[in-house]
Amino acid sequence: MKKILFILLAMSAVSCSKQSLADLNKDVKNPTNVPGNTLFSNAEKNLSDQDVSLNVNVNDFDLWSQYLTETTYTDEANYNIFTRSVPDYAWRTYYSNILEDLGRSDSLIRMEKPIVPTDIAVQKNRLAIIDIFSCYAWDQMETTWGNIPYSQALNINNVLPVYDDALSIHKDLIKRVTADVAALDPTNGSFDVADLIYGGDVSKWQEFGNGLLVKLAIEIADVSTESALVKTTINNAMAGTFPSSSDDAIFNYLTATPNTNPLYVDLVLSGRSDYVAANTIIDAMTSLNDPRMPLYFDQNLGANTYLGGTYGQSSDFSIYTHINTAISNTPSFPHPLMTYSEIQFYLAEAAARGIITDVAATHYNNAVTASIVSWGGTPIQAAIYLAQPNVIYNPTNWKASIGTQAWISFYLRGYLGWTEWRRLDAPVMNEPPSPASGVVTFPYRYPYPSGEQTLNPANYTKAAAAIGDDKMSTKLYWDKN
Repeated sequence: MKKILFILLAMSAVSCSKQSLADLNKDVKNPTNVPGNTLFSNAEKNLSDQDVSLNVNVNDFDLWSQYLTETTYTDEANYNIFTRSVPDYAWRTYYSNILEDLGRSDSLIRMEKPIVPTDIAVQKNRLAIIDIFSCYAWDQMETTWGNIPYSQALNINNVLPVYDDALSIHKDLIKRVTADVAALDPTNGSFDVADLIYGGDVSKWQEFGNGLLVKLAIEIADVSTESALVKTTINNAMAGTFPSSSDDAIFNYLTATPNTNPLYVDLVLSGRSDYVAANTIIDAMTSLNDPRMPLYFDQNLGANTYLGGTYGQSSDFSIYTHINTAISNTPSFPHPLMTYSEIQFYLAEAAARGIITDVAATHYNNAVTASIVSWGGTPIQAAIYLAQPNVIYNPTNWKASIGTQAWISFYLRGYLGWTEWRRLDAPVMNEPPSPASGVVTFPYRYPYPSGEQTLNPANYTKAAAAIGDDKMSTKLYWDKN
């Protein structure tokens, strides 16, 4: 009788506590239902982190742009990125932590059923902003790898997506952003504080979208078949982009972990001394009497004394110039994602190419001045700098003028510095002593992740053949000239 009673009591206890037992399996620190706004915020931070990080397991572009070089372990400065599987990490970050979050954010916001007209307008704005930011991320991927999974990507039911043609992707991004900008309504709100870049300011996202259109178009300016698209896109978008640096797209980090700038993590919290200024940028800025030198770099060798480590060689941390401590020691140091200066460089190039009728020198001067002032210099310093014979805009060699000054301006924006060098072939870069196998002088793309070769081999093989082989030395379609 006691045994039967015990069993009945046990059954009763289990029956009455099914919900309690189920609750025990809930991970309260990793909720299954996340608001769409939160996922958008997360994607913004993840993309900024990926762009700005100096961790060689994450991002090597500040090395490849030759802003910095390594002190002890020089593999990455010599373009050896295979031992750390850097392309695999970046691929996962873009697809899983950025584009997947943006896609889920889009889906959740679409599930909302607003009734009030204002709420409907806000929903529409949020969806357009998500898509603009998604296209910004897609552009980085496509210009890093070439052909990538796009139309069949982010589909959990398709683990073997095809790789889309990179130019077709690029043209679709222009189409999408054009529609998004037109859909935005600045008289209504969007994400409010969940937008960590613009605080939900729709008018600024319109400017960002137009800036992205200028960027997307100028990136394919050397593709002869797309000259009409390039011209139409830039001429339609240029008036609607940033009027000044006050509208720059800036990701502002916080002072407390885990929301500090990754630069602070990599340069201070790590306790390591892995990077010094590269001789490439130090020599270039010294020869130009560049007023940004003390703003970019520390004076750890003495007042107005700067010495860059030979790019790609082991460089003793104590005897070479460091990143300015005002940057490295500031956990909340902001990271720019798109700036007025950047867009002015693109417009200077568009004018030099005859795509727009503006004066190229005007946009060039605007770009350089804005860069100097945004870094803490003065308009007077910028004017003196621009008056120098070796800095003044040279219309007969505009690629060297624009390419060199854009590269200097994009300091610590490694992906952008690398991309602009690939497009304009300026300035002259130093060849490292032991470049990775298959890299003749400079890497022009990331190789596909090793995981793609084993998990999606058929589509990987087709993609590699389509772009001209899966090598770092393979130039992408927009970089053939």
